[in-house]
Amino acid sequence: MEPKLQLRQKHFKMAFCYMNKNIVCRLHKSLYGLKQASRNWFLTFSETIQRAGYQQSKADYSLFTKAKGTSFTAILIYVDDILLTGNDLQEIERLKKFLLKRCRIKDLGDLKYFLGIEFSRSKKDIFMSQRKYALDILQDSGLLGVHPDKFSMEQNLKLTPTDGILLSDPTKYRRRVGRLIYLTVTRPDIVYSVRTLSQFMHEPRKPHWNAAIRILKYIKGNPGQGLLFPSTNNLALKAFCDSDWGGCRITRRSVTGYCIFLENSLVSWKSKKQANVSRSLAEAEYRAMTNTCLELT
Repeated sequence: MEPKLQLRQKHFKMAFCYMNKNIVCRLHKSLYGLKQASRNWFLTFSETIQRAGYQQSKADYSLFTKAKGTSFTAILIYVDDILLTGNDLQEIERLKKFLLKRCRIKDLGDLKYFLGIEFSRSKKDIFMSQRKYALDILQDSGLLGVHPDKFSMEQNLKLTPTDGILLSDPTKYRRRVGRLIYLTVTRPDIVYSVRTLSQFMHEPRKPHWNAAIRILKYIKGNPGQGLLFPSTNNLALKAFCDSDWGGCRITRRSVTGYCIFLENSLVSWKSKKQANVSRSLAEAEYRAMTNTCLELT
């Protein structure tokens, strides 16, 4: 009988034969495309990278860091795309060799494009934008030639789930707003507008559609707008927050908005409806400040 090797894990099982010129492989269960595949890959990568002395972040499990004296190295992973950065070139080269011994990797050089985000670097700063992604949205919507708008939403516009007629094909609205949500990664100027429209995904109506078209026209005015991170910073945190009072006409709940800067670099922002109804403008403002302080902490 030919010698056999069995590999058993929690979510998959595969048996194969070896030491024979006529190799036979029998696959009991395919992992590719299943949730278990990415989960098992991430577990394997996590164990491997932690053996190299890296610590997994508690705030973001896909972030691994290593600090020793003045040396700092960080790894960010998304499925099989990996970002590697730091101020110690020797440690970075050592890590590349360490990973190459354990899995197949391809060094793509300096960061230029990652998950639809474009990066431009100079000695003074780093600029990130989603220009190509924004143009793809406009082209997919047939709005590349439209006249741009100066604002993403009309002032004091109050949309409700019952105003206007229902759209005959809601999938187009859902697709458009869904793509705009990812664009807010580098466009905090449209966060409020996109958040407002995402409330009506289940039954979009004509006014919601018109508001979505206006956002796209606003993006047409400057599709390459993004975030600038200066290379010189004193790492001082500062935050700004605001809220309306009873802005939602249906629930009468207020909307909180905040943005947090690391010196001059915008690092966090959010526009979200408050969980409770505020009985005064002061209460709504205190709730906004509470959420901002939580983010700062």
